[in-house]
Amino acid sequence: MTVESTAARTPRRSAGSKAGSTGTKSAGTTGTRSRGAAKGADPDLVQLLTPEGKRVKNAAYDKYVAGVTPDELRGLYRDMVLTRRFDAEATALQRQGELGLWASLLGQEAAQIGSGRALRDDDYVFPTYREHGVAWCRGVDPTNLLGMFRGVNNGGWDPNSNNFHLYTIVIGSQTLHATGYAMGVAKDGADSAVIAYFGDGASSQGDVAESFTFSAVCNAPVVFFCQNNQWAISEPTEKQTRVPLYQRAQGFGFPGVRVDGNDVLACLAVTKWALERARNGEGPTLVEAYTYRMGAHTTSDDPTRYRGDEERLAWEAKDPILRLRRHLEAAGHADEGFFAELEAESEALGKRVREAVRAMPDPDHFAIFENVYADGHALVDEERAQFAAYQASFADAEGV
Repeated sequence: MTVESTAARTPRRSAGSKAGSTGTKSAGTTGTRSRGAAKGADPDLVQLLTPEGKRVKNAAYDKYVAGVTPDELRGLYRDMVLTRRFDAEATALQRQGELGLWASLLGQEAAQIGSGRALRDDDYVFPTYREHGVAWCRGVDPTNLLGMFRGVNNGGWDPNSNNFHLYTIVIGSQTLHATGYAMGVAKDGADSAVIAYFGDGASSQGDVAESFTFSAVCNAPVVFFCQNNQWAISEPTEKQTRVPLYQRAQGFGFPGVRVDGNDVLACLAVTKWALERARNGEGPTLVEAYTYRMGAHTTSDDPTRYRGDEERLAWEAKDPILRLRRHLEAAGHADEGFFAELEAESEALGKRVREAVRAMPDPDHFAIFENVYADGHALVDEERAQFAAYQASFADAEGV
């Protein structure tokens, strides 16, 4: 499998500070035009690397990546490649019956790695169930992500060890968790920031709107990072909103910015800017990473039923990994030896993940019945008996 296959602390300002108020001219204020956008691209789209891998200038955001070294660029590339390889292995394991479900991040590697590498160790992350790349950046072992999808645990890692919360399955609820946590951070007087990840579909949830309201009014140090991958399961973005998602922030009184979600350098720069605002007491920011879900919503989904191949092929030409590889090669920052070594590392990771999952115990099929009522319930007892009979029928069939 090839690595590019599609498989000094500043005191916090008060809530009344003008620095974070609506209408303040800053790098990401709603409506900001990206001077570095490629010809013909969305003028509101912050882009530092074109799909061809060409570095373009941006007066507002260049300073946030000015110190990125060739070694760090190779590190970003490595992060994306290994994340994609892990993701592909997890998808294959689900198809082989080793996992009950998997939510692939294919195509969204730049958004996750760029934003993930912008974080400090003391920042706190509230993910959805698809932030495998951010988990990688926070030092969560990939194999620990898989126990929940196998049904053998409820998470698999200690959130406080990596400042990375457990995956959230309920759509949009983690934005409320992040807002409350960020309000606590502000009351504690810390200068760390909080980031909440969610998708374009979750942006229609009331929880997200409530989070925007509370964070704005309370000047919470939180970054709302929306990965707009164009499809909320089977609903396109145009059926979710009448305006670009990042513009929604304006109505709540804080800045919003749209970034090329397939450009890891732009995602790194924009997220650094947003986190810096939060730490300086300037309140929340909405970042819309404009990207694409290359695969299915989850392994239970069939995207061919609601979108065409032409759309997918057009986005494949903007592949985030290929984009950075082109830049590395053109700049002379990586040679074939680097890519070959990374390919070997990628395969070793796939093997480790595969072996780890197969060594996990089988899930307890009856555990779900033990966690409904504290004192038991007649209906649950009946359902447990029905399920036991259903399970036993397979054993009978094997004995025939």
